[in-house]
Amino acid sequence: MMENVAEKIKKSSAFYCLECGKCTSVCPISRFNNSYSPRRMVAEGLFYGGNELISDNLLWSCLTCQLCSQRCPVDVRYSEYMRDIRAEAYSQGKWGNPSHGGTFHYIMDMLSSPNLKQSRTGWINDNLKVKTKGEVLYFVGCLPYYENYFAKDFDFSPISIAQDTVKILNYLGIEPVVMDNERCCGHDLYWLGQLRQFDELGQINLKEIEQTGAKTVVTACPECALVLKKLYPERFGSVNFKVKHIAEVVAENIGKLKFNTIDMEVTFQDPCRLGRHMGIYQQPREAMLSIPGIKFLEMPHNKQGAICCGTTNWMNCDTTSKQIQNSRLIEAKDTGANTLVTACPKCQIHFRCAECGEETEKVGIKLTDFVNLVASALTG
Repeated sequence: MMENVAEKIKKSSAFYCLECGKCTSVCPISRFNNSYSPRRMVAEGLFYGGNELISDNLLWSCLTCQLCSQRCPVDVRYSEYMRDIRAEAYSQGKWGNPSHGGTFHYIMDMLSSPNLKQSRTGWINDNLKVKTKGEVLYFVGCLPYYENYFAKDFDFSPISIAQDTVKILNYLGIEPVVMDNERCCGHDLYWLGQLRQFDELGQINLKEIEQTGAKTVVTACPECALVLKKLYPERFGSVNFKVKHIAEVVAENIGKLKFNTIDMEVTFQDPCRLGRHMGIYQQPREAMLSIPGIKFLEMPHNKQGAICCGTTNWMNCDTTSKQIQNSRLIEAKDTGANTLVTACPKCQIHFRCAECGEETEKVGIKLTDFVNLVASALTG
């Protein structure tokens, strides 16, 4: 067994694998691609030394959604195992199939340069109140880049999520800090095993945040929330600020938010990072149910059992990904809801991509982000 692979197996508790197959039975990838199995990926490392594993293109297909780990009876940390094996593969020049021509991987590499200066706040209009120093900071994430790439093709404005997040905070009397030189949080780099680049981005972001004096960081992206709340402390030690997803902020301030009546039947996509990674399930539901006229219809696979949106890290997006997305959209439609609410920008991008593509039949359910829904219902 390769020494580095052996270390990673031990670190993730993969040695305890019972080969019971519970991971494979719930894996969204395995459901549509019988060549992929979490159990097999562990076995390749355990019994065959890892040589074949690091060259296996399916290594990059894992969604790190943690549905398998939730079912594992011996607590194998499969997502961490995948991350670490990918790091070993990357160090040997192995790579998967980047989607969108690798655009977002190039952006992440570019943003890790400490000498890069940006101007990311052109989306802030005259109706939004922000500042450069203060106790509450809004971490925007990659929405400005997504706007330039996806807005035209998908009839969807990712930057509207940022604008409506500020609108909600302003409604609560908060003028958040927005950083002109904020970088990508590095989420995708972390799960792809590019930990050096992740650390470079993290150190830059932490320095920028520290200079603002922020005590609370709010984000509308679950991936950013996970990175800021858990992964930065994991890599760099404790941080001097709290982290909240905007769904938590809304749920905490339901009594302060006044809503118009909106007659909508909605269902909700639990993002993997918001849900299984951070345990935030009730807050977005409580927030939506506080809006008069909203009828909430739950999908059969929900909360801890929710199915991922089908692809992650802008990697290995293929027919299997489209089948997962199409299946999830059908499940949402079958609830009787006319709108699927997402709380992660990438979830909406991936579902819209599935609806626009030719690989699957169109389901025809409307899509909106949690933030856009809440902001559209505010009075005044």
